[in-house]
Amino acid sequence: MDSVKKLLENFWIDKSKDKDTYIKTKREINQARKFIVEQLGWRLIINDKILKVEKIPACAESFMGITEFTDKLDYCILSALLIFLEDREDGEPFLLSELVDMITIQLKEFIQLDSTIFSHRKSLVRALKFAENTGLMKIVDSSNEKTSDIIDREVLYVNTGLSRYFATNFNRDISSYKTYKDFEKEHIDDTQTDRGHFRINRVYRQLVASPGVYWTENDNPDSIYIKNQRNAIQKTLDSNIGGELRIHKNSAFFVMYENDCTGECFPDSKAISEIVLLVCSEIRKQTEQNILVRNSNDCIYISMENFKSVIKNCRDKYVSAWSKEYREMTYEKLILNIIGNMKIWKMLDVIDSENIVIYSSAGIFDGKYPKDFKIAEGEE
Repeated sequence: MDSVKKLLENFWIDKSKDKDTYIKTKREINQARKFIVEQLGWRLIINDKILKVEKIPACAESFMGITEFTDKLDYCILSALLIFLEDREDGEPFLLSELVDMITIQLKEFIQLDSTIFSHRKSLVRALKFAENTGLMKIVDSSNEKTSDIIDREVLYVNTGLSRYFATNFNRDISSYKTYKDFEKEHIDDTQTDRGHFRINRVYRQLVASPGVYWTENDNPDSIYIKNQRNAIQKTLDSNIGGELRIHKNSAFFVMYENDCTGECFPDSKAISEIVLLVCSEIRKQTEQNILVRNSNDCIYISMENFKSVIKNCRDKYVSAWSKEYREMTYEKLILNIIGNMKIWKMLDVIDSENIVIYSSAGIFDGKYPKDFKIAEGEE
């Protein structure tokens, strides 16, 4: 179980950075192989440098990007950086100026990269820092300085050789793909000859790598598989990761045990989680009072203005207990933060500028302060 968790919660396990975890996980990896390869359908990479699971999701989610990146240019620079490293031998040294020049040439067809432009400079720094932190390359001098401090000076890097394992290897030609949705489409012939195989992989990937699985039709193939195989799925997930499969009318979730979680979990110790729990509690309360009404799909369709009033109720009652950041945050920014966090955890989605849909997962959570907390001045 520990080996599966380590492989799932880490991009990879780098032997040079954590030798003990590498050795322990490699020793136990055969126990995890069947679950990773057969149920999840993911490729397992084992060599004398790293252990890695190529985690291809069933469908793309907004939270699946590189959290350190804030601009599309960051990803463009990283892609060019990987191309540069691919042409270098393991352990081969290179200068920062050489790297930047090659990245500039690689991107010339798409953008004129200029490190004197502030936004370009920040993107370059973020990409270089990510490459260092991930272990794609390392500095062999000026080791005590930050990337942001050395961008204007000459620095010697060395290629670690891990870049060849960074990008996912696909068993099909992706050169004609235009959007991320193209990656979610399987070949028609493959789907017809091995439909059950793809369905199993898709279901397990959604349960393991996504906050939940939703469906709108009763004859949805994923929902049918989950309901018919619930005991087998529960046993497989619990024995490999540890947790409980919960199935609702139009959704399913894999909930990990409180003291044995892995990866990012909700709720966590961040202040925004506390606030979202209160919002979920308010949603539950208004649903029980028939102020908010669930439709046949177990979802609540609500106007943006009405949802803002839900947030306002929470803010008016509990703001005195929030952290300084959220106490002083503007109302509009607070709304954006709450909606953004709830979208990440698939509790809601924005239909358009005036409407949102609240999913059933929002009703699972309930947050409240102790009974002696004063919800309003002079009131218990």
